[in-house]
Amino acid sequence: MTDAQETAADSSLRTTGGGPPDDDGLAPEGLPIPLLEPRDGIPPVIEDEESLAATVAAFAAGTGPVAVDAERASGYRYGQRAYLVQLRREGAGTALVDPVACPDLSGLGEALGDTEWVLHAATQDLPCLREIGMVPSSLFDTELAGRLAGFPRVGLGAMVESVLGYVLEKGHSAVDWSTRPLPEPWLRYAALDVELLVDLRDALEKELDRQGKLEWAREEFDAIASAPPAPPRKDPWRRTSGMHKVRRRRQMAVVRELWTARDRIAQRRDVSPGKVLSDGAIVEAALGLPPNVHALAGLTGFGHRMGRRQLEQWQAAVDRAKALPDSELPQPGQTVSGPPPPRSWADRDPAAAARLSAARAAISTLAEQLNMPQENLITPDTVRRVCWEPPAQVTEESVATALAGHGARRWQITQVTPALVTALS
Repeated sequence: MTDAQETAADSSLRTTGGGPPDDDGLAPEGLPIPLLEPRDGIPPVIEDEESLAATVAAFAAGTGPVAVDAERASGYRYGQRAYLVQLRREGAGTALVDPVACPDLSGLGEALGDTEWVLHAATQDLPCLREIGMVPSSLFDTELAGRLAGFPRVGLGAMVESVLGYVLEKGHSAVDWSTRPLPEPWLRYAALDVELLVDLRDALEKELDRQGKLEWAREEFDAIASAPPAPPRKDPWRRTSGMHKVRRRRQMAVVRELWTARDRIAQRRDVSPGKVLSDGAIVEAALGLPPNVHALAGLTGFGHRMGRRQLEQWQAAVDRAKALPDSELPQPGQTVSGPPPPRSWADRDPAAAARLSAARAAISTLAEQLNMPQENLITPDTVRRVCWEPPAQVTEESVATALAGHGARRWQITQVTPALVTALS
């Protein structure tokens, strides 16, 4: 049993509804305890400036790390904005904040100052938190910590169960969080998501320290906290599901026109683009190049429930693509920086292909020895880049410099450089 799993035996963490645990507080052998209620009950939703000010003061006066989570309405609304923010801190309790009613939470973010934020899968929540003025100066990511520590399942529910011995109810993870008012069962679920996050953080910190990986994790967390916002994706229409079926440039132009028209409508209506028109329908129209509305209506995704006006707007997009001169048609594939796809290496540069094969095998072996996923040890893209264009003189110093140039962290460089020097030689 790891130190982290031994934390499950700490009776001070155990509760099924805010009261004291039964008997000695331990779950029956092999059976985790269902976590049914937040220990302080479900707090009222913060949705006015007066309540927000009181919450800011309470969390500023709290102690220790602050657990933070955010709920979005993916699949229901346009974009990835936050529709509920949950926080918990010792001395302040749990707060549920409505960022629709209180769209500027910069005061709350500033009040936390240099406090460590504890998030699960931080990169998913940080963009929507940044939009409402909440940016951590330091953080602890419990999902990433679980990966580095070698846990096979790193979802929040799985981590809480395997480390702390509790079962979290996850039935509301994919609901429409833009719903108002939010139902009580959803609020209970939201409060429970931050209930044990700091406890999980503490247990994982002990486990990482036991494995000699705590400093590695801190480097990773610092990199996430200091990373700038991601730039807008170039040609996002190319990520349409089923795009691999679209071969001709004229068909690609249809995808681009339909995707752009759909995105404009979805943004105006504030609904998920998939609710306006499915990716499958876009690809069907691109492959079929329908000459008129009647032909379009016969394609999958443009069924009988779609009105004439809607069909006409989609046909207009198809017609715009069909009318484009060849010079304005999109080029096949995306312009990407870096090496070509590895499947072409054997023909284009057999020596590079041999280097990549050796490097992949070495990284796989090392990741297994360190008990962590290969992609957390070093990103596959970094390995490809170094293997495609290795240093002129392969030494530990030159390989380490190359890895640093591609964004590898110090601990990663220390671990993988010897293996890559051998592979590149």
